[in-house]
Amino acid sequence: MKAARYHPETNTCSIDEIPIPNINENEILVKVASAGLCHSDLMLFDGSIPATEPVVMGHEGVGHVEKLGANVKGFKPGDRIGFLYIKDVCFECDGCLVHNLNCKLGTAKIQGFQCDGFFAEYAAVDYRNAIILPDNLSMDSSAPYFCAGITAFHGVDSCGLSSGQWMVIVGCGGLGQMAIRFAKAMGLKVVGLDINDEVLTAAKESGADVTVNSRNADFEKQVRDATGGGADAAVVFSAAQAAYDSAAKVLRIGGILMVIGLPSKPIQFSALDLMKKLYQIRSESTGPPQQMPRALDFISKHNIKPRVEPYKLEQIHEMMDLMRSGKSKSRMAVVF
Repeated sequence: MKAARYHPETNTCSIDEIPIPNINENEILVKVASAGLCHSDLMLFDGSIPATEPVVMGHEGVGHVEKLGANVKGFKPGDRIGFLYIKDVCFECDGCLVHNLNCKLGTAKIQGFQCDGFFAEYAAVDYRNAIILPDNLSMDSSAPYFCAGITAFHGVDSCGLSSGQWMVIVGCGGLGQMAIRFAKAMGLKVVGLDINDEVLTAAKESGADVTVNSRNADFEKQVRDATGGGADAAVVFSAAQAAYDSAAKVLRIGGILMVIGLPSKPIQFSALDLMKKLYQIRSESTGPPQQMPRALDFISKHNIKPRVEPYKLEQIHEMMDLMRSGKSKSRMAVVF
């Protein structure tokens, strides 16, 4: 099969011919339909999440069940499934029930980093990571749900805001645009905050009530004027310290700063600000697979579909260059 593999010895990616993976008793062999590119995939190249040997990239995917391991339950050949990406864990300990990277019994591996991921024609997926896709979700555009979309849902939902309250979405690329749609479906008022006017136009099209360019000297005043004194929550999808600095400035006293974007270096916050309780910090992620049904049910019920630009596997370098430039206005996915 063809696969996009990262090679740590040269810090490059190439399209290689490799064997179709074997599966163990708890795995599903999936014929991949599409695989999304996530900003964190680029962390292979800056060493933030290192790989020690060549690895198939990609940790967002959907596909069709091709073959079942002996212990697999609840799936059959031909099923349309989406799946998460942490393997070699027990899925049951108290660590796993918070996040599978905290597993106390296994040796957690992230597909696309420590073991083969989804930028390939076939992939091996633990069945406990998988879920049947609702009929109204397209295989061509659903891959970004299975990291980005579920994370965005949890990030917005876990702020616990009520209808009519204000949320700032910081970083309005493809992931931020999904978050805007989630927030609007929950009845929230939304400010889109970004440094790119074209991306802000896309944020407006996604439903943002107000958009503000944070390069403007008076961006803080613009947001506070629009929200009547500051937002109740700010969810940060950008992987930049400057984005977190901006988020802290536009919250009303006691507001929620939700950490989603993952800068390559640790984020800095003011301990004095936290002592004064000017804002509170929370964080979210995809979470364990047990949390997928609620997110996917919400996505299906409200028919929230991400803007996804399709690419061929051979265009992986073009996709990564566009993501590095910060000019991507939508999610990107390889469609097989």
